[in-house]
Amino acid sequence: MKSISRALSLAALAAGLAFAATAPAGAAEGEVALKHAEWSFEGVFGVYDRDALRRGYKVYKEVCAVCHSMEYVKFRNLAEPGGPEFSEGQVKALAAEITVTDGPDSSGEMFERPGEPKDAFPSPYPNPEASAAALGAAAPDLSLMAKARPGGTNYIYSLLTGYVDAPEDFHLATGSYNLYFPGHQIAMPPPLSDGQVDYEDGTPNTVDQMAKDVAHFMMWAAEPKLEQRHRMGFQVLIYLLALTGILYFTMRKVWAGAH
Repeated sequence: MKSISRALSLAALAAGLAFAATAPAGAAEGEVALKHAEWSFEGVFGVYDRDALRRGYKVYKEVCAVCHSMEYVKFRNLAEPGGPEFSEGQVKALAAEITVTDGPDSSGEMFERPGEPKDAFPSPYPNPEASAAALGAAAPDLSLMAKARPGGTNYIYSLLTGYVDAPEDFHLATGSYNLYFPGHQIAMPPPLSDGQVDYEDGTPNTVDQMAKDVAHFMMWAAEPKLEQRHRMGFQVLIYLLALTGILYFTMRKVWAGAH
């Protein structure tokens, strides 16, 4: 009896911790609360919006990739289940747009070749020092950004739409003023403007929409197996419920013979 009760208690505790982990964190004292958008991947049954992922990739490619790398994402990932799910031909064409230094060849020389699906997204700078020299501060890699920052996608969405004029009493030494960036002074100028990226599917290409789409894409980049994890979590819950029922009726049968 004690072992059964303990098992059920641990299962309930695990479920409670899992629920708490999905709750958004509040703003710290003195900070502006993040904007909260509705994301299709939230919740136990959440899935990625394929159209949003494809649009988000385009925003990343045409805007973010000018300064930021995504070194943990490979072109072939764009065709995998649970992601943007581009066709194999589309992935090959996207990869072929870049040039990769490879080698050495049989003579010991490095050579250049068109990109292939196995290649990672290219970095615009050879190292962080070059990035800092060109931009004033090294641009962070975006592969895990959606998981590395408190607030995740809501932080990215808020940051990209949080550029406003600095208050009169705020001394802006350099860069831009952003409501949601810690300290409000950010080196990155506003990266998005209305109409900047053309959407083939007819979705309005406003700053707000582009910010949501690229945040959606960065969430997938940081957690490409999210849908698989959600399915597994649901299956585990079904298993635990079934096990609980079996244990309950077994307990009743065992103790019924004791009377």
